Amino acid sequence: MAGSVADKVIAIIAEQAVLEPEEVTPEATLEELGLDSLGLVEAIFAIEEQFDISVPFNANDPAQSEFDISNVRSMVTAVESLIAKKNA
Repeated sequence: MAGSVADKVIAIIAEQAVLEPEEVTPEATLEELGLDSLGLVEAIFAIEEQFDISVPFNANDPAQSEFDISNVRSMVTAVESLIAKKNA
């Protein structure tokens, strides 16, 4: 499944957290991975560029956004959803 959305999102998060992709588990929160707010912003920009999507500006507020950043799995799901909307 090389090159999947999940692999690419994990690679981006790993790069920002200065980790190896194998160290990034789907259940891990960004805080657990050591990603601070600046790292999150950098990861979001990289995700937008990688997939040619626009992440909602309020992604850090789950009550206001469909883009869930509570853990890696939810971020992958959110990216997949944005890609599907773009391609619809």
